[in-house]
Amino acid sequence: MKEVSIWRNLMAANNIETLNQAIASGQGRRIIHLSETLHEHKYSDIANAIAEREDVKLVLIAGPSSSGKTTSAKRLALHMRVDGLNPIVISLDDYFRNRVDTPKDEKGEYDFECLEALDVDFLNEQLKQLFAGEEVEMPRYDFPSGERKFVGDKLRMKENDVLIMEGIHGLNPALTPLVSDKNKFKIYVSVLTPLAIDLNTTMYASDYRLLRRMVRDNQFRGTSPESTILRWPSVLSGEQKYIVPFKDNADAQFNSALMYEMPMLKCYAEPLLQTIPRTSPAYGEALRLLEMIRSLIAMTPVETKNIPPTSIVREFIGGSGFSY
Repeated sequence: MKEVSIWRNLMAANNIETLNQAIASGQGRRIIHLSETLHEHKYSDIANAIAEREDVKLVLIAGPSSSGKTTSAKRLALHMRVDGLNPIVISLDDYFRNRVDTPKDEKGEYDFECLEALDVDFLNEQLKQLFAGEEVEMPRYDFPSGERKFVGDKLRMKENDVLIMEGIHGLNPALTPLVSDKNKFKIYVSVLTPLAIDLNTTMYASDYRLLRRMVRDNQFRGTSPESTILRWPSVLSGEQKYIVPFKDNADAQFNSALMYEMPMLKCYAEPLLQTIPRTSPAYGEALRLLEMIRSLIAMTPVETKNIPPTSIVREFIGGSGFSY
């Protein structure tokens, strides 16, 4: 909270009113540049902390849906390279059990959110081999078939190599019980302190993530805004069960909120929300979100062109310099 208070004062945008004034007076680009530089500074601090702990061999990044975990892993890897380390990003998704072996929930549906959906024993055996200097063949999970496959991807860790894994269970000690704590560095990524409405009230952090997800899934996954909204309560429930209880295990926290984000997202989210019909069970939530962003002055396309290709928000709106 202290950190964000400093950031807000630095940008002279403490709440919606002052942010609107800044954007209306043509300072949108300045706020984008400052916000992104602050993120870079934070990534650099975390990379430096990892480098200072010479025994770290595994960096675990966890956080709730649409927090920017994937982009954070890629950006952190760049900063770690600057510090002389050789980061290797691997996906926890590749350690899913074959779909037929996935546990089911109380409704009889596959529970892909639970820890048991991952082959924890196999993951830890491969980590043990890698840290012992052995060569292993890395798995690749084929989502269409629901099967783990091996396609000849070999990996042997060298000096200064550090693995980076991101996924919802990263901070759960049960994920990597065979890896000593001295060899792990754990990071919690989320929207921790969003835009203030006034001196006493802030927007819900989960609303930032919901709008991010709605925009991304509509553009890149063919998911309707209505479907995203209706699924959101289940997503939040899973987060409370599998992520939030372990966030205090983190060695570092990263606040992925950006001061300019809501005025930028308004351009993308408002038209989507307006497509939800009155007859939809998602209509009430759509109205609430529309009311929330109604008072914001939207950024122009000219201003949003200043968002760098490495920005977390590029993961959701497109134009990223990273591959996903």
